[in-house]
Amino acid sequence: MFADCVVPLPLEGVFTYKVPAHLDRLVQVGCRVNVPFGQKKQYAALVTRLHEEKPEYETKDILAVLDEERMLLPGQYRLWQWVAEYYMCTVGEVYKAAIPSGLKEKDGKVCYRPRTVDCVRLAEKYFDAAGLNSALASMRATPKQQLLLMRYIELAGVNAALTVNNPCVLKEITREELLKATGCSPSVLKAACERGLLEEYEKTVDRIPTSGIPAELVLQPLSDAQQTAMNSIRAAWEEKDVCLLHGVTSSGKTEIYIHLINEVLAQGRQVLYMLPEIVLTSQLTDRLRKVFGDRLGVYHSRYTDAERVEVYRKQVSGNPYDIIVGVRSSVLLPFHNLGMVIIDEEHETSFKQTEPAPRYHARNVALVMARMAGAKTLLGTATPSLESYGNAVTGKYGYVPLTTRYGNVCLPEVEVVDIAELKRKKLMNGPFSPLLLKEIRQALERREQVILFQNRRGFAPVVECHVCGWTPQCPHCDVSLTFHKRTNQLTCHYCGFSAPLPQRCPQCDADRLSGKGYGTERIEDVLENLFPEARMARMDLDTTRSRSAYESIIKGFQRGDTDILIGTQMVTKGLDFRKVSVVGILNASTMLNQPDFRSYERAYQMMTQVAGRAGRSAGPAGQGVRPGRVILQVHDAKQPTVMQVVRGDYEAMFRTQMEERRLFSYPPVCRLIYVYMKHRDETVLEHLAEEMAALLRQVFGHRVLGPDMPPIARVQAMYIRKVCLKLELAANMAEARRRLQEIQKYMTAKTEYKSAVMYYDVD
Repeated sequence: MFADCVVPLPLEGVFTYKVPAHLDRLVQVGCRVNVPFGQKKQYAALVTRLHEEKPEYETKDILAVLDEERMLLPGQYRLWQWVAEYYMCTVGEVYKAAIPSGLKEKDGKVCYRPRTVDCVRLAEKYFDAAGLNSALASMRATPKQQLLLMRYIELAGVNAALTVNNPCVLKEITREELLKATGCSPSVLKAACERGLLEEYEKTVDRIPTSGIPAELVLQPLSDAQQTAMNSIRAAWEEKDVCLLHGVTSSGKTEIYIHLINEVLAQGRQVLYMLPEIVLTSQLTDRLRKVFGDRLGVYHSRYTDAERVEVYRKQVSGNPYDIIVGVRSSVLLPFHNLGMVIIDEEHETSFKQTEPAPRYHARNVALVMARMAGAKTLLGTATPSLESYGNAVTGKYGYVPLTTRYGNVCLPEVEVVDIAELKRKKLMNGPFSPLLLKEIRQALERREQVILFQNRRGFAPVVECHVCGWTPQCPHCDVSLTFHKRTNQLTCHYCGFSAPLPQRCPQCDADRLSGKGYGTERIEDVLENLFPEARMARMDLDTTRSRSAYESIIKGFQRGDTDILIGTQMVTKGLDFRKVSVVGILNASTMLNQPDFRSYERAYQMMTQVAGRAGRSAGPAGQGVRPGRVILQVHDAKQPTVMQVVRGDYEAMFRTQMEERRLFSYPPVCRLIYVYMKHRDETVLEHLAEEMAALLRQVFGHRVLGPDMPPIARVQAMYIRKVCLKLELAANMAEARRRLQEIQKYMTAKTEYKSAVMYYDVD
């Protein structure tokens, strides 16, 4: 018998191995097997097919079977194949992304080890009332051992187990628990075990505790608007598999999700609840666990690899989590009986994987997965992506609007401040306008909270010599180094290179180096001088590197331990803080000036989302309660996107952006494939890019743009060029992908281009 196997490598196709006779009954489709690869390597491969078709080449034997159970479900493998085909990568790359590292043995080494605890149990021959009493009587000369045994009898419930004559009902007692309860030393326990009264053994335990999580199983009643929206979603699902819930910020979308989840679980089916950011999972899981208890599993990159292994193993087991809450990687988890997928904040760019392959969009993969499983999908957001809203407008998706905030709380007032004019008049205090400082001061006096949004981390994005104009550049990337004051380091945010800040300019030896621009660290520094009495926290990549760090920041702000929260785009994404009355967007113009056709759409979404953090419990309008305030600082106050944010006019943004997209043929009116090429030698790369573009034009004609240099044209010492391919929606994508891969194979077969890296980014 032969087995087709997929290995976690960027290689096309599957590899066929011979199943040795002694493993014949153990190898099954979906299990992991240890296989030799190349001259000396070994990998944990996944069996995708068993057959009797001997290949033309000499096969190697499978070395070992690593699992008794399947680790790959049939529907899951079909999804992997779709991802590999659509995003133009290999199934091996999808395998590498989908399976935690601990399940990918390499060179015969075990990566994952279960966590164990030392436990104590009663020796089998003493599970008898008479024998136990006799043993206790014989221990009068060793009172500590007698105490140990008596305490064990009490903790483990031995008398109750003897009454029903069933040792299985004995409670498992850990070694640590027993020694702590008695105050005895380990030597006393060792002596009791040597007498044959007790036995020590190892027990495997989960790293993520699932039992004992309290669940109230009480659903909060929906408002009239929420109930209407929920009924409309159900009605939309009668005709379509996908529905877009377009609800303003703080409209109570999460509560609708919870009611729908409850209905799906009642049908005995599973739910995937996807979020764009890890930072959101903490608030959400606290709420969901109160309703669903240990039926809920969480999956994201801040879990250790061993924890991710345990979640994955549970999902392929016969007793999986009913609900998985996770970020984009959770879409590749196994599901036995998926009934619903919720994609919250569906517009978020965080759902798109950029490095490494597969460069998939989790929202789109989730839609395909749900369709394969016969499940329904709900997309939820206050600011839909143009793609999703376009599908809703044309009737491909169901559409449900939710236009009022929960509890009739009024939307915040947005006030635009022209900082270009204020800078000209020298009225700015660093990055702060007089109006924003006044609003912060008043909020602090009322004991309310403030969120300030600046989409740059670090202290200063650029350091400059005031004499010669020298700025430190990354030696490996085409970017300037960012200064981080806390570590006194210059850091590249692309490759991680860092160096200490020089005391003098290395070019002219002047001592007049200073930072230009404001990162979140510098904003915090300025605020500490302006409001020394305020308690501050900063939420960016530098302060949230550990799992506990971001949870601590969020919970501290939620409790009211923090007055001002300064953050990057992390603070824009669905967080719910009831005491926030003022939100400041320090420089919205940086979002509008990105060299990307999506920059206006994304700027509108980000500004609207961060504005939505304000005034979430201000109370209904007309009751003397002041609504939340959003201060939007920009260099061009009359920019159309800014005006659309002020009016909350999503429709106008959609119309103007769609007109531009149609005019210049950009998604969603066409499909976009970027062809990236990288090489350490810029001259070689130039030749490769020109040849590649010429070949592509022979096949695709005017649809090819480039080659050109991306905004960052060198990263990690690799020069980069890009060719853009625009395809009509009606184009045969399978044929286009086939032709692209043929051209790539032809080019990389040339000797001069063998060391080049080529890959695709679809959509």
